[in-house]
Amino acid sequence: MKNVMLVVSACVTAFVALVGFQKLEHPLQFSQFTTQHLVDSTQQKPDSLPQWQRVYNSLRLKEAGLSLEGFRYAWAGFQKEKFTKSILAIADFSQSSRHKRLYVIDLKENKLLYNTYVAHGRNSGEEFARQFSNKNSSYQSSLGFYRALSTYQGKHGLSLKLQGLEENINHRALERAIVMHGADYVSEEFIRRTGRLGRSQGCPAVSVDDTKKLIPLLCNGAGLFLYYPDNSYLKNSKLLAGLEEEIQTDFRSQPYTSLKNTN
Repeated sequence: MKNVMLVVSACVTAFVALVGFQKLEHPLQFSQFTTQHLVDSTQQKPDSLPQWQRVYNSLRLKEAGLSLEGFRYAWAGFQKEKFTKSILAIADFSQSSRHKRLYVIDLKENKLLYNTYVAHGRNSGEEFARQFSNKNSSYQSSLGFYRALSTYQGKHGLSLKLQGLEENINHRALERAIVMHGADYVSEEFIRRTGRLGRSQGCPAVSVDDTKKLIPLLCNGAGLFLYYPDNSYLKNSKLLAGLEEEIQTDFRSQPYTSLKNTN
């Protein structure tokens, strides 16, 4: 009987060892999971992140729908151009016009001041902006960086002149009368009726109510960046020259799509 018990005990031990061996049959999978977990944890430590990403995280811009890549480009161009105001407005045209895709940020005070609707040009697309142009009468939006100039009273009421800062990309903005102005087609009511925001002749139009606070805030020196992940723009922008490799390295390990961007 004692021998039988010893045999049974040995069999049980061997079975447990076999099960344990099967669970560890793919040790690399466990190693990869642990490594990824550590990378994610490191990315959450503020001291290990570049300043632009600390700002992005602290303002919870991902939750607000702003593309991480779009903010990275906006930050780089804003630092290089050295605007006289610390205010940066970003229109994230990778998002649907149904979403609040205009972000106005005070980079000195580290505050998201406004998040609201903004229209794109009628020939850039319907719900989504897909095509962009610097040509007269194209009725398309032009990507890139702008400097907010003076205000004036026009056919749309209070309006803001915009200087396109990028040669062959948006430098005809003043010639094309590309301005920020109010429009009744920039409203939630218009979205409910049509399924999208209304469209402009190429201007980054906002609601009439928003002009009262946005235009005085931006005028005379703030920056405006119209973003879309367009390869032609990224290749030809002199303001972003030399940053492409650095930026691509940043996103190779952390691809991101706006939480709001649904087709």
